[in-house]
Parts: sequence; structure tokens; C-alpha cells
Amino acid sequence: MKCAHENISIPNTKTNNMARQKGIIKLDGTIGDITFYKSKDGYLAREKGGIPADRIANDPAFQRTRENGAEFGRAGKAGKVLRNAIRALLQNASDSRMVSRLTTEMVRVIQEDVTNTRGLRNVIDGEAELLAGFEFNISGKLGTTLYAPFTATVDRAAGTLVANIPAFVPLNMVAAPGGTTHFKIVSAGAEVDFENESFVADSQATAILPWDANPTAVINLNNAVTANSTHPLFLMLGIEFYQQVNGQMYPLKNGAYNALAIADVDGN
Repeated sequence: MKCAHENISIPNTKTNNMARQKGIIKLDGTIGDITFYKSKDGYLAREKGGIPADRIANDPAFQRTRENGAEFGRAGKAGKVLRNAIRALLQNASDSRMVSRLTTEMVRVIQEDVTNTRGLRNVIDGEAELLAGFEFNISGKLGTTLYAPFTATVDRAAGTLVANIPAFVPLNMVAAPGGTTHFKIVSAGAEVDFENESFVADSQATAILPWDANPTAVINLNNAVTANSTHPLFLMLGIEFYQQVNGQMYPLKNGAYNALAIADVDGN
């Protein structure tokens, strides 16, 4: 059906329950059974409805729904703990949908748990190694930004997570966005206790380096956590871009193109 005067198309709820607002005047609020709201996808409208919460919580027909919900919630909490462990780096390198993307990957990790029954599966007994390669910023992926080869080494006994990069020529090995004059390589090591929602983390970084044709020195970023830890260990590697103006360094475009990825995982 269509709401008069606003050119807003509302679908029949038998086939869909959400529509995009098309009119010049965008609405926010509820009129009758229609709720208008703003989302990351634009101004939308949807009809009220749904299954009562008590039925979902108790009806045997929704057992699978409850199990999925429990594991999804567990995945969300796990993602939050990991994000908190590297919060300082994420402030400089993450996209608007990173949280939901990470939660989706955490669900995959949980689904690999073959120890516990459906609904009780968790990250600890899952396959945390599936998170290796996760990019925190879709707008600036490490895999398409830093072409210099690097070695990621996780030594659980010593409690060290090391990113080693041989000397390289920045102009050849770093795909920098326009306006870049300098860059910095960053890393973080995180020991994450998902069960108790706690962590131990350490971050390291190079000096701010010129993006030019002169080779860098060998880069060795050593992150320390608890020796002989029994928790999953994560090594993150990233790059941040700067522009020099009148002798001052400024983060390029507020870090929109900074890259950060999970370089290695030891799930124990």
C-alpha cells in the first residue's frame, strides 16, 4: 500500500515487512501500524508485528530459534571482548559494519565446536583460527595495502606475538591513499579469556616513516602477553597513514584508509 502525500511505499507484510522511504520529506516515528526510522541503509518504514517473546522463550517449536539466539549472543560477547582488547587500534582503523562482520565470524567459530551440544557451543571449544585474516576496515584492507612480506610468530610458552617485516621500499610495497606523505606500522598481541570476558593485550608501533623510495630498516614488533597462557592468542598487524603539513603530522582523512587485520591466531 502507499501512504498519501509522502510517496512512501509500504509493502504487504505477507511478503515483506520493510520498505524504503522515497518521498522528499523523511519521517521518523510511528503512525498507526507503520514505524518510520533512519538506518545506515537510509530512511526505512516497516509494519508492526512479530511473534510474542514469551512464545519464542517457551514454545517447543522455537527450540532451534532459542539455540541460535543463545549462540549468537555468545558470539556478540566474544567479539566485544576481542574489540576491547585492541580498542586503541580500532579507533584508527575500522569500518561502520565491523562489529556485525566480526560477530558473523564469531558465529562461524562457535559452529565448529564439536564438544558441546547445539545452543551450548562456544568460542573456546570452537575454531578460533578461522578469525585469521579478518579485516577490521573494509575501506582499507591490509591485504591490498601492505605488500611487503611479513612473518607472524606466536610463541605461547614465551608469551610473545611477533610481526617481523624485512626491509622494504615504501613506494613499492605500500599502496598509500592520495595525500600520504608518511605511514606507521602497528601491531597488537591479545590473550583473550572469552569465558570470563577479560584479556591481556600489548601494542607496538614503528616511528612515523616517510613514504618514499628509501628502504626501511627491518621492522620487528614484539608484543608480550602471559607466558604459557591457556587462552586463545591473537596477533594483529596494521598500517596508519599521515600527511605532513608545515612540519606537523596529521592522520590522513581521519584514518579512513588505515588498515588492521588479524595476522595470526593460536586458539590452543
